[in-house]
Amino acid sequence: MKFGVVVFPGSNCDDDMIHVLGEVMGQEVKKLWHKDTSALDDFSTNDCIVLPGGFSYGDYLRSGAIASHSPIMASVIDFANRGGYVWGICNGFQVLCETGLLPGALLNNLNHQFICKNIYLKTENNNRAITHQLKENEVIKVPIAHADGRYYADEATIKQLNDNQQIIFKYSNEEGDTSNNYNPNGSLQNIAGICNEGGNVFGMMPHPERCAEENLGNEDGRVLFESLLNFVRQKETA
Repeated sequence: MKFGVVVFPGSNCDDDMIHVLGEVMGQEVKKLWHKDTSALDDFSTNDCIVLPGGFSYGDYLRSGAIASHSPIMASVIDFANRGGYVWGICNGFQVLCETGLLPGALLNNLNHQFICKNIYLKTENNNRAITHQLKENEVIKVPIAHADGRYYADEATIKQLNDNQQIIFKYSNEEGDTSNNYNPNGSLQNIAGICNEGGNVFGMMPHPERCAEENLGNEDGRVLFESLLNFVRQKETA
């Protein structure tokens, strides 16, 4: 499986992601400049394009709004619509919502402050490519670092996300309690990560690449990368 990590002006988690994918997970990974419209030409739909965290275009206008119109994004949208895997983390999640590849929007945190800390995530759906090695309702610890992480969608969209099992992670405590006491940013229904209806586009605010190796003192994020790799391997050999 091959990975491409898109770099926008203001991306700052691209090298972290490339390190984890290449050095920790041992996968082929390419850095893709946002103006390169042919960058995805040698990727198949069994590969994955990652939109990393950061502050694309300085978060001017709205977080992710300008990046969603970068030249490469037409290719990313086409790739996703053909069934290729696309994974947006933090700012990448915001970009995916701005493109319409994922529903809803990421709004300013309720406390109007930047939040950077470890939080707990409860697995809401372990039948997706990035979660299938997690147990049902399993809780993992993953850091967040954002100012605009409050997930919002209208009532009909929230119902659709629930009905279609598109909610993959919710903010919780260590025991899996998803009450509002453990909601760091005000997200509706404590939503921390979702996927599209086809199950090939994922967005999440927490940073699994920041907790994927032993020397960071937390490897909980590694299972998401392992899940995706094993899911695709099983698909290829089926």
